[in-house]
Amino acid sequence: MTQTLPPVRGTLTPQRPLADLTWLRVGGPADWLFQPADETDLAAFLAALDAGIAVFPMGVGSNLIVRDGGIRAVVIRLGRGFNAIVIEGETVTAGAAALDAHVARKAAEAGLDLTFLRTIPGSIGGAVRMNAGCYGAYVADHLVSVRVVTRAGDLREIPAGDLDLAYRSSALPEGWVILSATFRAAKGDPAALEARMTDQIAKRDASQPTKDRSAGSTFRNPAGFSSTGRADDVHDLKAWKLIDEAGMRGATLGGAQMSPMHSNFLINAGGATAADLENLGEEVRKRVLQQRGITLEWEIMRVGERAPQ
Repeated sequence: MTQTLPPVRGTLTPQRPLADLTWLRVGGPADWLFQPADETDLAAFLAALDAGIAVFPMGVGSNLIVRDGGIRAVVIRLGRGFNAIVIEGETVTAGAAALDAHVARKAAEAGLDLTFLRTIPGSIGGAVRMNAGCYGAYVADHLVSVRVVTRAGDLREIPAGDLDLAYRSSALPEGWVILSATFRAAKGDPAALEARMTDQIAKRDASQPTKDRSAGSTFRNPAGFSSTGRADDVHDLKAWKLIDEAGMRGATLGGAQMSPMHSNFLINAGGATAADLENLGEEVRKRVLQQRGITLEWEIMRVGERAPQ
């Protein structure tokens, strides 16, 4: 990228490798990585940035494969200035960079139930964008509003109802950056909420490869879902069962593997490239389609360009 970018108060790094910023530890460089000092810095930068330059907001990389050729865009990564958690009455406002687990714990300490966030990897910005959910509860069940900056640099407060939250998706326009989100939570006993989260962690660690390099669930469960993101029990199929039926539990390609512990977890077993991971996932999709006539949809976001051959 040869364009001159607007001046910033934060950190703007050219050709920044992204592998160390993702849970899978793969991927090429971003043309630029921008870490804004605060929301004013971010808004001014976007307002002055050439409209032809792509922008990609990135969280902690927990649900992401960055392809080996990198990203032709300005990648925006929010840091410590965007992770505040403020609790007022029955509402919790969390910065987009606040970790889901930390928000759950802080809310529980205040006697508010956002325990479903405790085992969701990643940060609040990503949780809102993907309507994250666990244990039958979803962001859509609690979200009141989000504060965003548009691609044009305008600051806006958007009611949750305008986001069209559905199963693992939202209608937030490309290039818009979530700054914070406000949730409403039911009251609960702090000790009981803490005990529930401890139990959730134990169950997760017993059934998922939490010690391996993964990006959470690889494929969406191929079910019918309501507008709030809840599964329709009549059509509720589990991706891991379909992967098992296709004989792909434990399958490998280069350094990539479908976890033997939970077959819907794609892991970097050592030295994997982004191509290894994505190609193994595509082979799983092919096998499931052949076996059951069902097309698995990726839950992991894949971005950027493949490395030149």
